[in-house]
Amino acid sequence: MFCDRLTRGDLVAANNSAVAFHDAFPLSEGHCLIVPRRHEPDFFALTGDEQAAIWALLPAVRRHIEASGVPDGYNIGINIGEAAGQTVSHAHLHLIPRYRADVPDPRGGVRWIIPAKAPYWETR
Repeated sequence: MFCDRLTRGDLVAANNSAVAFHDAFPLSEGHCLIVPRRHEPDFFALTGDEQAAIWALLPAVRRHIEASGVPDGYNIGINIGEAAGQTVSHAHLHLIPRYRADVPDPRGGVRWIIPAKAPYWETR
């Protein structure tokens, strides 16, 4: 799926080892993915240079998102493996812009991947 996106030309940013484009099923306005050019499902199996190339695109992708409006925050995430929720077998990093009141209570952020453990502040 992502290999096709690499050739379409609708890229947000690119370097020699990675590209960025808008998520086909965005969680919020501006949600983008950064993927390695080489097809590899496991982020940890990428070379150090490929991982660095992905992280190096974050500032350019952020500038792209902020060219049409400034989010109030961001979530950055990588799902590695089926147990972690990875559904596309090509490594990718999500840059998800967040906006005030996009959810009733944003506390916990990515901790909500395991809902029963997310509101840790309620157990104190």
